[in-house]
Amino acid sequence: MNKESLVLEQKDYASIGEQISHEYGAKIIKNHHDKYGYENSSSFIIGKTAIQQLLDQPGCIGIRYVEAINEFGIKTLVYVGIDEKGNNIVEESSVNVHGDIAVTEGMIFDKSEAGGSWFA
Repeated sequence: MNKESLVLEQKDYASIGEQISHEYGAKIIKNHHDKYGYENSSSFIIGKTAIQQLLDQPGCIGIRYVEAINEFGIKTLVYVGIDEKGNNIVEESSVNVHGDIAVTEGMIFDKSEAGGSWFA
């Protein structure tokens, strides 16, 4: 076994995602509607403030979205910041004014709103 094979490649989570054309977006959404039906498709709106708060956490380089069902039985998303290794940020450590290390929970968000249709 050589040294190169022992080194694991680190995925660049901060670079995931790319801009696509409106035409391609409409096409792949239509593909989903054709396969699963329009009634089984969802879109969600998540505000800039919530996104910025997640990204402002120390070490946060991206956001993970997880499908969920809320207390009313409605499909929603839970979203959480991720670190450079792709791990959910479930806690953060900081030093308080007295020099003590304080551990707090990482931010997790919900309460997205149904976003309507791409084609509307």
